[in-house]
Amino acid sequence: MSRGLIIVDVQHDFCEGGSLPVTGGIAVAEGVSAYTVAHAQEYATIVATADWHVDPGEHWATDGEPDFVTSWPVHCEVGTEGADFRPELAAALEHVQAVFRKGEHEAAYSGFEGSTEVHGRRLGLADWLRERGITTVDVCGIATDHCVRATALDARREGLETHVLLDLCAGVAPRTTEAALREMRDAGVVVAHDTPAGGPAHP
Repeated sequence: MSRGLIIVDVQHDFCEGGSLPVTGGIAVAEGVSAYTVAHAQEYATIVATADWHVDPGEHWATDGEPDFVTSWPVHCEVGTEGADFRPELAAALEHVQAVFRKGEHEAAYSGFEGSTEVHGRRLGLADWLRERGITTVDVCGIATDHCVRATALDARREGLETHVLLDLCAGVAPRTTEAALREMRDAGVVVAHDTPAGGPAHP
């Protein structure tokens, strides 16, 4: 088995009630948990990514209004509830083998910019997947037009067959979500609209 599941940034601050909420974020957390529990045995590895900001510089608009393109309200600050995974994701997290945290001191959108600690060494997501012989990844989470997009595009750059499970994602805005979907498709990402009970989603 050479398929992996990447759960992207299903954290408090990106869901309803957070500092940078995406409509439908809580529903995504619930859906991802149900899907993961149902299909965990079909994946060789399941990982999660998380924004993990200490002082990311201009990524946080602390001295002015965010432009919501390159600067954002303070979010996912280490040590705050906003950086924690949503409680609805708990069932999925029981199957997660590693969490890749990103963006301590800089902007970071792609899960491939994150790292985890393995036996005292830092390991990036690409190396983690490579060491486990992963050739195909399914990507889900928040937000379709930002961190899901960046993670899926980097997965393709790493040579992985990549599917985005669109029913298990939430986007910030229709215009930017549609643009992200076009960009991903153009890069060879398969956008799957269904997550059939029989297994991982396919177009």
